Amino acid sequence: MVLLENDAFLTELTRMFSKSKTSGSVFLTMKKYSGRMKPHAKRAGAARSDVADVESNKCLIRASTGRKRKISTVVSSKDVIKFQMAYANLLKANMDGLKKREKRSQRDKSKKGKATQ
Repeated sequence: MVLLENDAFLTELTRMFSKSKTSGSVFLTMKKYSGRMKPHAKRAGAARSDVADVESNKCLIRASTGRKRKISTVVSSKDVIKFQMAYANLLKANMDGLKKREKRSQRDKSKKGKATQ
């Protein structure tokens, strides 16, 4: 997994979307990031501090294709608005290949409703 700066992440994500236009998918995940790369073991007697400083809140965003390409970035709380605006514009521009849901006709709905009664 490659950890990139925010702008480099958006640029690489654009490339991933363009490569997956013909076939494939891009998977995106977001989660809170505490600064640790590996989980730590919980201890029974250890006291935990649930109060987090607002400045220390971060978000980890990962993108991967079906192939072996994976990228990620960490967005700090002060950069969230700028990043979110660029990220939203990128998603709007590249989510044009979504398939429409097939709607059932009114006749099919009424037949199914009568069959269950």
